[in-house]
Amino acid sequence: MQTELRLRKAVDALLDSYHSHPEIQSIGCTGLPARESIVQLANDLQVLLFPGLLRQEQLDAISLPYWLGQKSASIFYRLRDYLEQVICWQSRQEGLPRPPVGACSERAEEISLNLLETLPEMREVLAEDVEATFAGDPAANDRKEIVLAYPGIHALSIYRIAHFLHNYEIPLMPRILSEHVHSLTGIDINPGAWIGRGVMVDHGTGIVIGGTAVIHDQVRIYQGVTLGAFSPIQHKNEPHFKRHPTIERETIIYAGATILGGSTVVGARSIIGGNVWLTQSVPPDSRVYIQEPGQQCTEVRAGLEMRPTGT
Repeated sequence: MQTELRLRKAVDALLDSYHSHPEIQSIGCTGLPARESIVQLANDLQVLLFPGLLRQEQLDAISLPYWLGQKSASIFYRLRDYLEQVICWQSRQEGLPRPPVGACSERAEEISLNLLETLPEMREVLAEDVEATFAGDPAANDRKEIVLAYPGIHALSIYRIAHFLHNYEIPLMPRILSEHVHSLTGIDINPGAWIGRGVMVDHGTGIVIGGTAVIHDQVRIYQGVTLGAFSPIQHKNEPHFKRHPTIERETIIYAGATILGGSTVVGARSIIGGNVWLTQSVPPDSRVYIQEPGQQCTEVRAGLEMRPTGT
């Protein structure tokens, strides 16, 4: 009896909480797609982008068209349904008049078709990203290895899907995808960022790329780099205000560098050294390094005191 009473009280308390905080729930309206369903859809899109690599499938000239048709149809129907749900949800959240019957469905269908039609171009861009990684990493043995094993390519492929949806002002789904890949790779790319072709994201852990950052072609970024903003409170209600830097083509940004500010432009072919803190623009072909501090190396041998070996 005591157990039943405690359970009833726990349920009542949770119901009270639901009434107190409607902003963190979705009750009494059309449901949203499950987070896991959105992630699975993106994984299936990656399979179309890299066929035969990400899943154990036997594909050949005979089976490929049938496999591709089945996969594409499955993705289309699921994507259309998920988009319809989040588009209608957004209208309700913003207090807009109820859309005409079929309006959400028509928009969702058009965006779904557009995404599938964009996949060949997306593959071209990702092939350049893979090639840039292969050329820039001496440890890379094979381009297929990069697709299978390198977190940077995983993050970039999901980013390019999320960015497509972001450009259509789709709510929820782009950020869910970017945060999912962030949790897997440690690479945090806001779907609003603009990233060009042939970009190399090496190692990846700790990279943060803000939502208004612009990264041009053939840029190389190493672990721990932040392309960030100053205090966001200044422009909290201005989501399109440029808060993050612009990195021009063929620039290299080494590990741990922090570059801040929407007016900060790093000129083409520049090199930004490790751990640099940069808040102002630099012209093309710049070299920005931290001045090496005084340091002393010591040698330790058994039974002997440490002694300097260099400065």
